[in-house]
Amino acid sequence: MHYIVHCLDYEGNVQKRLDHYEDHKAYLATNPIKTLISGPLLADDEETMIGSCFLVEADSIDAVMKFHENDPFYAAGIWEKVSIRPFSKRVDNRS
Repeated sequence: MHYIVHCLDYEGNVQKRLDHYEDHKAYLATNPIKTLISGPLLADDEETMIGSCFLVEADSIDAVMKFHENDPFYAAGIWEKVSIRPFSKRVDNRS
């Protein structure tokens, strides 16, 4: 099953995000679940990071929640709001 993990940072958390960025990337590189697409969400200036978005594949929402709760960004308190939802992919134009 596919899931979307949508995370919004606490306002003004860019430096805290950057302070934990290497640990976050190292965690994602361990492939705790299959991440299909991930990256930062950006403010309207299209530069300032304000959150994270993941499209993942996992056996259950519990596996996705465990993935999320083990992320260094979670432990550091970067994200203010998190939404984890099942996702039914209808179109995929990635080449």
